[in-house]
Amino acid sequence: MEGNTVLDSSKTTSPTVLSDFAAIKVRQQVTWAAGDYAMISTTLQIVGERICEAVDLRADERVIDVAAGNGNATLAAARRYAQVTSTDYVDALLQRGQERADGERLSATFKEADAEALPYADGSFDVALSTFGVMFTPNQEKAAAELTRVVRQGGRIGIANWTPNGFIGQLFKAIGKYLPTPAGVKSPALWGTQVRLAELFAGHHVRSSSQIFNFRYKSADHFFGVFKTYYGPMNRAFATLEVGAQAALKADIFDLLDRMNRGGRGTLIVPSEYLEAVITTR
Repeated sequence: MEGNTVLDSSKTTSPTVLSDFAAIKVRQQVTWAAGDYAMISTTLQIVGERICEAVDLRADERVIDVAAGNGNATLAAARRYAQVTSTDYVDALLQRGQERADGERLSATFKEADAEALPYADGSFDVALSTFGVMFTPNQEKAAAELTRVVRQGGRIGIANWTPNGFIGQLFKAIGKYLPTPAGVKSPALWGTQVRLAELFAGHHVRSSSQIFNFRYKSADHFFGVFKTYYGPMNRAFATLEVGAQAALKADIFDLLDRMNRGGRGTLIVPSEYLEAVITTR
């Protein structure tokens, strides 16, 4: 399996790889700041609501949303009267989250922070959340270790990650044909597999279940226009590639949309699988 091939390629991290991780992270910040991810993320709000239910969130619990983007899980937790800290390394996204919280009169703290080096003491939180966020960190082991470090013993970590074979996983594979993942970086979609989560959270209790989010757009053209404009990874891909490669990637994306659309000719409804997981720390 492709996922196993990636897992088998992992080696002991060297200083050179650490330096590469830092450079990759800078490029990632530029990518996620491109376009306007908030325009995409707000359509995913239901996932934030679901993850708060999955962790059985209680009022007044201390919650950190890691790689929060514009705050889907943050707002969901705040609606449940938790004490929420929303973190991301893209300040523009945090500002959008703050705007949403202000607009809904919800209480939350927003702080720029790296998911691989969270500026909080051990056991500072009862719950950590991340929806389609922490999965994109270049150093997966470090990010997982930080999640478990800042959550108290017996606390919960709730995460939602796209699967390798779901729609978004396949979309990233399509982009990867033309812009390969940097050497030494594991596929983000591995976070959407039970095998990888068992590795990342060894020693803790992990339960997970497959879920579906439906992307609903007017048409394939509508989806493509929105994602190319606002979704950082696609925006940067088309800005980087030469004209011929752009045309080939566009054709691949439309083929994927056509194959996965269950809405018929009149609209676009594309189911995208993700893995919802709750880790209880020990």
